[in-house]
Amino acid sequence: MDAILSDDLTLEDDFVLLRPLVEIDIENLLHFSINEPDLWLYSLVRANGKENLENYIQITLKAKANKTEFPFIVFDKISGKYAGSTRFYDINLPFKTLQLGYTWYGKEFQGTKLNKHCKYLLLEFAFEKLQMERVEFRADNNNQRSINAMKSIGCKVDGILRNNMPTAEGLRRDSIVLSILKEEWFESVKENLKAKL
Repeated sequence: MDAILSDDLTLEDDFVLLRPLVEIDIENLLHFSINEPDLWLYSLVRANGKENLENYIQITLKAKANKTEFPFIVFDKISGKYAGSTRFYDINLPFKTLQLGYTWYGKEFQGTKLNKHCKYLLLEFAFEKLQMERVEFRADNNNQRSINAMKSIGCKVDGILRNNMPTAEGLRRDSIVLSILKEEWFESVKENLKAKL
């Protein structure tokens, strides 16, 4: 299984390419960090500003080394530009579960089909290569844009975790939990999502 999540892993179709995030990708993402700081309004780890972006990348690369996360940088083939980042996290291979999140795209790429292409590739990989039984998604319960995006790819709401984690401002947030199960992927989610690409 470890060999599948390797540093040469790429997921791609005609519209998007996802490859492992590396430290020097700060140069590919810095313009978002400086010019679109509100992309991380609901994020637990902010990446607005160069120092925060460096910290954001270091945190996930350390978790990758510990085999609990696998971050990707997203390249939009249509525009020829880097678009953002996403990752697998809370990877639990014995339980066959992981979470998919920390997803953000520059404003130019929001509302396009980029997210659906990314999610299709990531879910296909999770269920068909990694043999996951469940892929979970979480968001701040106030982040309606993310919640709508997750529902649009076929996620089902599991429930709300009340007051379950701190925000970047030191307050507490309710987190909505959504998921897709392996049988749902093969029964309907895969084809429904493919039809939206």
